[in-house]
Amino acid sequence: MSLKSNRNQLVKTAVQGSVAPAHQWAPFEVGAAGEIFAWPSTGGITYNVKIGDSVFGWAGEHIEPGVSTTMSHKNSKAEAGYQFLACCGNEATVISGAAKGEKGTVLGHHGGVEHLMLDFPDAVLDKLTCDDKFLIKGYGQGLKLIDHPDVYIYSLDPDVLESWGLIEREDGRIEVPVNVIVPGHAMGSGIGALSVTTGDYDIICHDEATVREYAMDKLRFGDFVAVLDHDNRYGRTYRKGAVTIGVIIHSDSPLGGHGPGMMTLMSACDEKLIPVLNENANLGAIKGIGRYAVE
Repeated sequence: MSLKSNRNQLVKTAVQGSVAPAHQWAPFEVGAAGEIFAWPSTGGITYNVKIGDSVFGWAGEHIEPGVSTTMSHKNSKAEAGYQFLACCGNEATVISGAAKGEKGTVLGHHGGVEHLMLDFPDAVLDKLTCDDKFLIKGYGQGLKLIDHPDVYIYSLDPDVLESWGLIEREDGRIEVPVNVIVPGHAMGSGIGALSVTTGDYDIICHDEATVREYAMDKLRFGDFVAVLDHDNRYGRTYRKGAVTIGVIIHSDSPLGGHGPGMMTLMSACDEKLIPVLNENANLGAIKGIGRYAVE
């Protein structure tokens, strides 16, 4: 059975941003195992880290693939609107400089730094500068499944929803393809946030036994993942039988309580959502971008 949505009632709104400055957070940082490091982190234009790459193994932490953007580089209500309206899978257009007119794709937003990450092909990245600007057709907030009001959807382009491969079962539950299923006790920074339409929260990957047990070492940028027993309908909290589905938007981190970042896309209680493992459950595979792009 096909899943009907309210896509024709959604509002499409232009929002505009520019390249976020790359940060150095501290001269040195200390990881959860006592390791000391001085690594690249958030912001800027990242050339060699892309959707489809592993989130592990980089000499960097909280790395954001592609182009990191903000509206004004200030933490304001307008800045929150830029993140709120730009949804996973939305179209982004370069509106300045040598790459003017080139198209890209929204991956998702990163809380704390309030960055929105955009994917562009290599040929476009090579033309961009840190002064360039981007126009995004914000489309997706308010999306819902007409026959399933108990499934809450956030920050998701309706085209991605329709291409994802969700299946409605005869018992009324919905199967959702994901690459990894994460246990609720592995979630860290971001728990307790009241807003799930901006920001993200982190999957803690510091316990090697848990990583092996749940195959969390397979995590890639752009992966769709499920978190068990987490309710993101009205904020991020623990609730037995709830399932939250999200997309991976930044890399692993050695910092205590941190790890690969996941932006919320949908959530429901009472085992309404059934995660089904599928190695192609990745935004890049759906949109043909990042490492999935056909040259």
